[in-house]
Amino acid sequence: MRCLYCNCTESKVIDSRSADDDRTIRRRRECMNCGRRFTTYETIEVAPILVVKADGNRQAFDREKIKRGIIKSCEKRPVPLEKIDALVEEITKRVYNSMEQEITSKEIGEMVMEGLKELDEVAYVRYASVYRSFKDISSFMTELQRMMEKKETDKK
Repeated sequence: MRCLYCNCTESKVIDSRSADDDRTIRRRRECMNCGRRFTTYETIEVAPILVVKADGNRQAFDREKIKRGIIKSCEKRPVPLEKIDALVEEITKRVYNSMEQEITSKEIGEMVMEGLKELDEVAYVRYASVYRSFKDISSFMTELQRMMEKKETDKK
């Protein structure tokens, strides 16, 4: 770190504290040459992740967009906001931990549906009806039957 006052590159850290929800470290430094003090901030660098849509367009990954979709699916359902936030956080971690710079919207949709299935079945069906673009009642019923069969096999 270069001193603001004398441009010396030698400094020592006097104090370190976390800031911004533990994503930034604030450091007080003292220049070894002139003795003056200054503050620096160290933050985590996040590589942007692009979401590849079905039509081939690319958009920046937006966790708020995922959260809005999940909230919409859970409307008028007894799902606490903490559980929705936890699901969004889990999906976000999975996306960033994949170490890929691009992810398909289909992969994200599958992660959301997997989480919603555990959270609330009605919310899952609502999300699936939009995500899978059910064309008619028979495709909707097919998905419901698949869920019922899985539930029966899980009980055994």
